[in-house]
This record gives sequence, C-alpha cells and structure tokens, in this order.
Amino acid sequence: MAEPVSGTTAEPPVAEAPAAAKMKSEEEEKGMRVMVAVDESDASLYALSWTLDHFMAASSAPAWLGSLIVVHVQQPFHQYILPAGAVTVYAPAAVTDSMRKAQEQNTANVLSRAKRICVERNVTVETLVMDGEPKEMICQAVELKSVDLIVVGSRGLGRIKRAFLGSVSDYVAHHAKCPVLIVKPLKEDH
Repeated sequence: MAEPVSGTTAEPPVAEAPAAAKMKSEEEEKGMRVMVAVDESDASLYALSWTLDHFMAASSAPAWLGSLIVVHVQQPFHQYILPAGAVTVYAPAAVTDSMRKAQEQNTANVLSRAKRICVERNVTVETLVMDGEPKEMICQAVELKSVDLIVVGSRGLGRIKRAFLGSVSDYVAHHAKCPVLIVKPLKEDH
C-alpha cells in the first residue's frame, strides 16, 4: 500500500458542474412575473395599489421581482335580441356599434386608471386586454404570459351572492396554474 506524499490529499477530484447549470436561465434573470387583474371595481384597483405598495416599490423591490402585467377582460359582446311578440328582432348595427365603442371606452378608462396608479409609483407596467368570460380568460392569461403570481381583488360577496353570481377570485384560486393572491379591501370603521 502506497503512502500519500506529504502535502497532497487523498480526496477524490470534484467534478465541475456543466456550464449550462452554472448560468442562470433567462427567466431567473428577469425575475418573478406578477399579473394583476383589473376591472371597473374599486376592489381591483385596491388590489393593484396593494401589490405596488408591497411588492413593486422601487426602493424596496427585491432583486427577484421582475415585471408587472395588468390584465383587463372585456365581457363577451352579444348582439342583443329584442322580443317583439312572435318575431325576433336584432338590434340595428348602429346600436351594436355604439355598444362596442362604449365597451372600448370603458376598457381604455380602466387601463388608464391602472397605468396612472403605476406611474405614480414609478413602476413600468405591461397591459393585456382579452375578450371573454373574465374568470376563464384570467386563467388563460396566466398561462399565456407565464406568470409566477396572479393578484385579484375581492368584492367581498357573501356566501349566497357568491353561490348565485360566482366569484372570479374563487374560480381563479382553484384554476390558475400559478400561486394566487386575493386582496381583500380594508373594512371601513363605522
């Protein structure tokens, strides 16, 4: 049996990790992608403000935090049918055009308010507008944008209203393919 030479160790050589494992992936470099769903409600804009105050403040934003995406979903547009006895009458084109324009203006207003909130806090934001059922489209947006966290507001519906009306936040919490943060508005003191 040979004796080790003085000044050397008998430990096995350490294999180096492949170069690809040493480099951070592009996603890790960009940081966490946070999406906030907004609509006309004060609850959704409060959720956006809360997210900005707690995650995105420029002076306290952690290095792992990447980008902010604000998503707004327009309700499906249906050409309304006006009952007229035994005859079905469709709304004139001028009426449907007017309704579409009003919906587009509403979307522009919602996104303008959301962008203003972000600009006031010096946060860059990407916006996304989708058409369809909000709860389903929010979940699709999560996958489309490879989101790491989705934030939604809560309107505070009671159990009965939630059972009849459904809850977007409840649906998203059960179906989104990423963690979900539901932000409840502060209760007002009476």
